[in-house]
Amino acid sequence: MKFTVRLHAEITIKSNGVRKRYGKLLVNNLKSIFQRQGIKAKAIWCWDRIEVVVAPDAELQKEQIIELLQRVPGISWFSESHEMPLPEGNPTDFVPIAELVVACWQPVVTGQSFAVRVKRKGEHPFRSLDLERYLGGALLRHCADSRVNLKRPDVEVRVEVDRDIVRVFGDKIQGLGGFPLPTQETVLSLLSGGFDSSVASFQLIRRGARVHFCFFNLGGAQHETGVRQTAYYLWQQYASSHPLKFISVDFAPIVEEILTKVDHGLMGVVLKRQMLRAAERVADKLNTAAIVTGEALGQVSSQTLSNLSVIDEATRKLVLRPLITTDKQDIINLADQIGTGDLARSMPEYCGVISNKPTVKAKRDDLERVESLLDASLLDQVVCQAKVEEVSQIGATLESRVEQYHEVRDVDTAIHEIVDIRSQDEVERKPFVAPHDGVVVRHIPFFKLATAFAQLDQGKTYLLYCDKGVMSKLQALYLQEQGVTNVAVYQPR
Repeated sequence: MKFTVRLHAEITIKSNGVRKRYGKLLVNNLKSIFQRQGIKAKAIWCWDRIEVVVAPDAELQKEQIIELLQRVPGISWFSESHEMPLPEGNPTDFVPIAELVVACWQPVVTGQSFAVRVKRKGEHPFRSLDLERYLGGALLRHCADSRVNLKRPDVEVRVEVDRDIVRVFGDKIQGLGGFPLPTQETVLSLLSGGFDSSVASFQLIRRGARVHFCFFNLGGAQHETGVRQTAYYLWQQYASSHPLKFISVDFAPIVEEILTKVDHGLMGVVLKRQMLRAAERVADKLNTAAIVTGEALGQVSSQTLSNLSVIDEATRKLVLRPLITTDKQDIINLADQIGTGDLARSMPEYCGVISNKPTVKAKRDDLERVESLLDASLLDQVVCQAKVEEVSQIGATLESRVEQYHEVRDVDTAIHEIVDIRSQDEVERKPFVAPHDGVVVRHIPFFKLATAFAQLDQGKTYLLYCDKGVMSKLQALYLQEQGVTNVAVYQPR
């Protein structure tokens, strides 16, 4: 089994040297992800495409590979491809090609309008149109109720003749686009766990930047656990080819000082300025080129042009705001598309709690006056005490925080029920098999668990299950920190 992967269009128009470098980075990223996921496949650089060749004993992983390729930055689109040589001695013998096309496309074309598109490279004793007409006729003969529509077909059958090789492509599957990691410089994203910051982080990952995550903790351990889930999810889904860091800064002392020393109308702007000052210190330690925020123009009072201007004055670093002109609903829609929407819904935005009659046009003189009352050393102190960990290790560090007795291997039907917390796609690809008869298995996706758990029978103990045990441990810890005691992690034998 083979997939043909096409580079994002913005890569293909670059100079030969840059295009080659970007392409080889993408190949290396795919190899790294395949190895991490245990997928037996090779990625091969072929200048105008990348070929992903799957080992014969790994063809059952087809759906997993398709999902993976859809989430790797730098890929425009990809298709499963079937290859054959042009007939030797008689390249105008289209019969073998037609047989391959019919075998690949008959189930899809039947009952649909279609068009055959042929592209050629090299010199051949036939035109692309000749082959298109022949293959179209073969499909009409073998596909009941099908018809040709060259302008707006339901199905587009794509064939490529590359010198003496014929490739018949399957369905065209869209990728993320963007650039491979790390073609751009490294950035530090201020991650709150809400819709905006997670989407902004994704946008920078998609454009090829390594994104470290900085979290200013205003809401205690429960808030941090939720944000760590978001960081781990973004890394696992879109950036697992490279190590990223998660930095947690306890900002409660800073907030307390602002509450006691700063005028109500200026609190929001001063808090944002203090966050940027702290982020600059963290960014310098990590040698990152810019700070990323999820701010959008006019969304809240601190995000007017006047306020954003004075907020930026607090740092020498470049501040990137990829969502600056994006409507809130569009941000929410994109968060749902990338999978962070439900995580954000379960997490309050704590940074809004200190605003009371906020100003929309903070004056520099007023800010300097109130900030002169703040203890400058306190900011250095909280940054020095920040916790830094590899995002890839977030799952592993849970081992020390989830007690061993919360892991269950033997299911007692009298007191236990299993909750499969995987996404719907994962469940359909690999359905969970109960360990024995009588075991109740519920499917509640991890992002709905926090709200759905209270509706379950609290007389039972619920065993959380996922493929690798990482997300189940995260969710168990999250529920435990909310005071839930009837939850455990299911570890199949």
